[in-house]
Amino acid sequence: MRWKGREESSNVEDRRGGGLLATGGRPMAVGGGCGTIILVLILSAIFKVSPLQLLENIGQLDEGSVTTEQVESRASSQDPNDEVGAFVRTLLSDTEIVWTDVLKKQTGRDYEPPRLVLFSGQTSYPGGTATAATGPFYLPYDRTVYLDTSFFDEMRNRFHAGGDFAYAYVLAHEVGHHVQNLLGFTNKVHSQQNRISKAEYNRLSVRLELQADFLAGVWANHAEQKWNILEAGDVEEALTAANAIGDDRLQKQARGYVVPDAFTHGTSKQRIRWFTKGLKSGRLQDGDTFSPAYESL
Repeated sequence: MRWKGREESSNVEDRRGGGLLATGGRPMAVGGGCGTIILVLILSAIFKVSPLQLLENIGQLDEGSVTTEQVESRASSQDPNDEVGAFVRTLLSDTEIVWTDVLKKQTGRDYEPPRLVLFSGQTSYPGGTATAATGPFYLPYDRTVYLDTSFFDEMRNRFHAGGDFAYAYVLAHEVGHHVQNLLGFTNKVHSQQNRISKAEYNRLSVRLELQADFLAGVWANHAEQKWNILEAGDVEEALTAANAIGDDRLQKQARGYVVPDAFTHGTSKQRIRWFTKGLKSGRLQDGDTFSPAYESL
């Protein structure tokens, strides 16, 4: 996948490396005097950033306070060898550019970009704590995508579904959930949770997830037109990823059998079908996963 050299998004909060300082992410006073100098030297050594750069960044923060997460974000974003961070920031920027254009042209709506939090190991979010085992997810409450980049390693090693475009598919799927949130589909599904049976709600969840796969395909369609991002084998990478994370395949691996009523994301075949449909179409109107009979999805 061709991704280098394009604009990077500023809507990324990089929390990777958290926990090195025991502040719990609470504001850490950075006033004048020797304490500031010592702290800056320590952080400079840990994150391999110029002390002058850190002092400049700290000086730009409101009321002279900085959180550990903010310093880590600034430090890692300045690391010229941080290819994973550069990849994620570039892909997020690509989604911002594409969805700003697509939503305006196809729905007349303005696009409000989501925030993306990168973390390693674990991180907090409104209402809970995410770990590497959680996997990438989008939280409608704060309109934020949470991503432990070790998931890319898991895709490659556990699911045998590595590759830049496979990782782009995962990120585009989560951003697809943000698009759904802006268009009202998320609330349409979540509002039914306590009104219908668990099996019925799971089916609605499948419809929502398949639509996010479709939207990932729509993004890829327009990104290809705009930047010529696809190289030989890229589509196959994404389809391999979609196949690897289908409910039926995951349940078969974990239990030895499948329980269709427990599906929440769709089968491998369904996920491949809807991503491919979005990739070929590029039109939001073709992504209605709520009207068709469930069996025909």
